[in-house]
Amino acid sequence: MDASRSDVLILGGGVIGLACAYYLLKSGATVRILEQGTPGCGSSHGNCGTITPSHAAPLAMPGMLGVALRSMLRADAPLYLNPRLDGPRLRWLLGFARRCNWRDFERAAQARSAILQRSRGLLASLVRDERFDCEFGEEGELYVYRDPRTLQADERHHAQVLDRLGVVVERLRGDEVEAREPALKPGVAGGLFHPGDARLRPDRFAAELAQRVLAMGGAIESGARIDRFGLQGDRIDHVRTTRGVFSGERIVMALGAWSPLVAQSLGLRLPMQPGKGYSITYSRPSLAPRHALVLREAAVCVTTWESGFRLGSTMEFSGYAEGLNRTRLDALRRGAAQGLHVPEGPELREEWWGWRPMSVDEVPIIGPSSRWSNLTLATAHGMLGVSMSAATGELVASMLRGDVPSIDPTPYAPTRFGV
Repeated sequence: MDASRSDVLILGGGVIGLACAYYLLKSGATVRILEQGTPGCGSSHGNCGTITPSHAAPLAMPGMLGVALRSMLRADAPLYLNPRLDGPRLRWLLGFARRCNWRDFERAAQARSAILQRSRGLLASLVRDERFDCEFGEEGELYVYRDPRTLQADERHHAQVLDRLGVVVERLRGDEVEAREPALKPGVAGGLFHPGDARLRPDRFAAELAQRVLAMGGAIESGARIDRFGLQGDRIDHVRTTRGVFSGERIVMALGAWSPLVAQSLGLRLPMQPGKGYSITYSRPSLAPRHALVLREAAVCVTTWESGFRLGSTMEFSGYAEGLNRTRLDALRRGAAQGLHVPEGPELREEWWGWRPMSVDEVPIIGPSSRWSNLTLATAHGMLGVSMSAATGELVASMLRGDVPSIDPTPYAPTRFGV
């Protein structure tokens, strides 16, 4: 038997690729992951680690395009569009603009909610059953408002959307929010509490998942950057990498923000753009929030673990520009200082950036390719990779086994984009 051949070859070792490997191994398949860095080194590492059925609503809605265009004048805006001319990004932006209507908003919210809710239950079971040491907690997530107008807008575009989707939202007065969360400065106008949300330490979750994949007999090739594909008819015959040549009966592309770049060599145009996010990690402050928080006006997410404290979020569309943007990091610090008594921990541990894989309709791309008979895509999870990881892995495994999936796969199908 060819040792470099597997039943399933997974391209990408972030939480999506690892989750696909886990559920495929449970189904009895042999699995090998090709990862250009180390498992979980990309956006799986530095995100805020929240598991959020509450994040069903997409960004695209009437009026959002104007917000994005105005952001070009403010480099520290929570949503920032770099004014540099970029053809692929312009095409993506035009596609995004066409979806800024209520019909597409509702369709995307329903698709996102289905996979988020399924994944929420699976993740709790996975962490518990496999005894993952990743600081998993189920305290819920609290949206905090200081401007009543922002709260009123979110009541319509966020809370009422979740009501229709069956996701529990608790409306709180300002004094109730401050009583529940002493870490907040006074002056809170109100809050929306999402009791079904959870949190974990994402780097530890990815590390635990990678260890479990190896223990189950899976293989992970770190430092295996894809050079080119060997094609035979309508099949991908093999993948040539910096670590050698590998093949599989089935290929799963779970490359996150790198997916559209790699897909080009297969003649596929994935309507995706990298949405750059940032985070700052500290040691735990003296007065740490009890819940994961979203400070809405500043668009800053705050997550507390026993081992640390993280400020994160922001969305920057600057193509594949690498590196830290100090202006964006300073905006996180300012936003936290506006809302928290103790906005930073005593020790700065990491300043981080990463690319989120944003599809043009803000719905992940999961399912078989219409061009290559043995290729399955599992990408474009945006800001929700950790939240959607378990359900994505389960869905991919059921598709490759030919089983009836737990959720309707139609909204995620690559065929909606002709790929």
